[in-house]
Amino acid sequence: MLQKILDRLVGMKQVEELRYCFRQALNLPPEAEVDALEYAKQPVWDSVAHMRLVAAIEQEFNVMFSTDQILDMSSFGKACSILDELGVPLAA
Repeated sequence: MLQKILDRLVGMKQVEELRYCFRQALNLPPEAEVDALEYAKQPVWDSVAHMRLVAAIEQEFNVMFSTDQILDMSSFGKACSILDELGVPLAA
């Protein structure tokens, strides 16, 4: 039971770190809601910003995305799913 609580807390911290990566890479204000963001539906999320985002997430979570994962990362939710595939626990 305690382990589940600890895992949830770690996941909550990491989802906040992911939100921070999105805000920083896309030059959004600290209070900006990012959970519903989708690639190319936001003027600030263009191809250059996408590569900044990929680099920020890889550095923050110490992971390396495949080309397919980079191309597939089309939303905040998808980024969560990809990180989950890589073994990074997130609790959105």
